[in-house]
Amino acid sequence: MSDTPATAPRPLRIALVDDQPLVRAGFSMVIDSQDDMEVVVQAADGVEAVDQLRARDVDVVLMDVRMPRMDGIEATSRILEQVPVERAPRIIVLTTFDLDEYVVAAIRAGASGFLLKDAQPEELLHAIRTIHRGDAVIAPSATRRLLERVISTPEPPERSTAALETLTEREREVLVLMGRGLSNQEIGAELFVAGATVKTHVGRVLSKLGARDRVQAVIIAFETGLVSPGS
Repeated sequence: MSDTPATAPRPLRIALVDDQPLVRAGFSMVIDSQDDMEVVVQAADGVEAVDQLRARDVDVVLMDVRMPRMDGIEATSRILEQVPVERAPRIIVLTTFDLDEYVVAAIRAGASGFLLKDAQPEELLHAIRTIHRGDAVIAPSATRRLLERVISTPEPPERSTAALETLTEREREVLVLMGRGLSNQEIGAELFVAGATVKTHVGRVLSKLGARDRVQAVIIAFETGLVSPGS
């Protein structure tokens, strides 16, 4: 039996993008206090963020939406365009107002969720860990309101339903329940299957739809008509 100590997992690499130095300093202090995460990039606007993340790998980006030169919406889009899918970071939008128009636009651009700037430190840390796992960082009720706002926002041509045709019947059921805002545990209870089975189905749904996370997958479900607001 080897006495070699196990290698500690690499800390999550976090990028902070906000035009207010005090906000960045506060978030950095909270994040760097944790053993499993560290701030590796700080940027004062979208231009700096895009430039820095072109050369640095990060796991999660905390992205303010209202910034000079380039806002968080365009920065989110550009970052996800320039980074290969397998290395693409999860992006959490930071906002002062719950579900404002900037959040909706950022989600469309590829962000995975949002967090209010007045969130408690514990909420911030939980959101980072949760989004890194690929889960939503928004409560189910807020997710539903967000998605209904996204779908009600005019968008040119509707998404093709071809991607849905690759899903099995059970995978479509799982996607519909995701669209209703159910967690993996709640989906398991609804379908009478184990949580590990639900996780496998969710993973396959994301892969087949080419979605980075469940929020993006549910948007596809709404845009293709598989799920409709109020259903």
